[in-house]
Parts: sequence; C-alpha cells; structure tokens
Amino acid sequence: MTPSMKTLKNLHRPRLLIRAARFGLVDYNRDRDLRRLMRLPTTPSPAKALDGLIATEAELENTRAAGSAGYSIARHVEILIALMAESRLMNAGSA
Repeated sequence: MTPSMKTLKNLHRPRLLIRAARFGLVDYNRDRDLRRLMRLPTTPSPAKALDGLIATEAELENTRAAGSAGYSIARHVEILIALMAESRLMNAGSA
C-alpha cells in the first residue's frame, strides 16, 4: 500500500461531503476534470494526481475547519470526487 493510499484510508470527513462526492463520481471525467482541478496542461498519472489532490484536500479541510470565509464547499466536493476516482483507478491498476 502506497503512502497516498494509507493517507486516504485514514481520511475522515463529514458524512455530507462524502455523500455529495459519491454522487458526483458518476459524472467524473478524468481528462477534463483533473486537469482543471489541478490546473495542469496535461493529465498526470494516477499516483501523481493522488499526491497533489491529497495536498489540496488537506488545505481545503483546514480552511473548512477554521471557518474561513474563503472556503468553497463546491471545490472541496470536486476534489473529493477526484480523490475517490483516482484511488479507484490506482486500486484497479494494482489488482
């Protein structure tokens, strides 16, 4: 198990955020969404994507927990959708 996968396994977020992200998995398009979320010109490998998404999600979680006015729940859900999709892709590749 990679360090990224261990981090995801220990991730605990509010149930409503997770439920919203699960609903969004149906419409996730890796090429379109991942490049936009990570602000990259090309789609990264699943391992690199997970590392970047974990860091971005941690920042969003800190902002949410602090009650900052700059927090975007929509962006947080989008990042969680990408995290779920990319972790599934990693798990499928290692099976």
